[in-house]
Amino acid sequence: MAAVEYTVADGVAHIELNRPESANALDLALGIGLREAAERAAEDEGVRAVVLSGAGKRFCGGGDIASFADSKDTAGDLYELAVAGDAAVAALEALDKPVAVAVHGAVAGAGLGIMLAGDVVIAAEDTKFVVAYPKIGLNPDCGTSTLLPLAMGRQRALAFALRDQPLSADEAREQGLVAEVAADPLARARELAATWAAGPAGAYGQTRRLLRAGSLRSREESGRDEAETIRARASLPETQALFDAFLGR
Repeated sequence: MAAVEYTVADGVAHIELNRPESANALDLALGIGLREAAERAAEDEGVRAVVLSGAGKRFCGGGDIASFADSKDTAGDLYELAVAGDAAVAALEALDKPVAVAVHGAVAGAGLGIMLAGDVVIAAEDTKFVVAYPKIGLNPDCGTSTLLPLAMGRQRALAFALRDQPLSADEAREQGLVAEVAADPLARARELAATWAAGPAGAYGQTRRLLRAGSLRSREESGRDEAETIRARASLPETQALFDAFLGR
């Protein structure tokens, strides 16, 4: 059974973490599979939007620490896993296609970084969010040290990480960690992705790219990129048709 399932229907790629017996904990197979799935979505011109979810009772329980019980080089193995997980998150962040994320059950440790690589996060009402790393003497990975403060603000992110107490779905929404709370987050994520895929997906994708990049670079760089992207998109048939429709031509 693949650690990550990848399917495409009606212009939407569905990437599903698929280690339900292990709470979709991040191991090397899942990290590599997630990166490869993100790269497939990036390369497939028929994919216009992406849904990310987890199979079973939890979205992601963090890193698969139990798998290192018999390791003879725990530090080296953890390093290899952190690198693989980071590469997967980076591949998701690099997509120029919008990503809806459906989470449920638990989102812990590395799962936070994976979740925040998407754009609109919808949580089930019973979802719990926890940093988890300090309890085992470790630090955040998978880009969480960048993504968490960007989502919550630095003070809230530090309080969340250093207290290491779970947040409920409603608390996570109030603090900016998720966008919505829904009874059926996967159905809602699919609804959003279908809307994006049926609309000007290229514009949505470039909007996600610009907004994600904007917080990590100078104002001048963002302005140049925005102008160059507008020029590139203005010549596209999709943009011209939308422009004409807006002007009533």
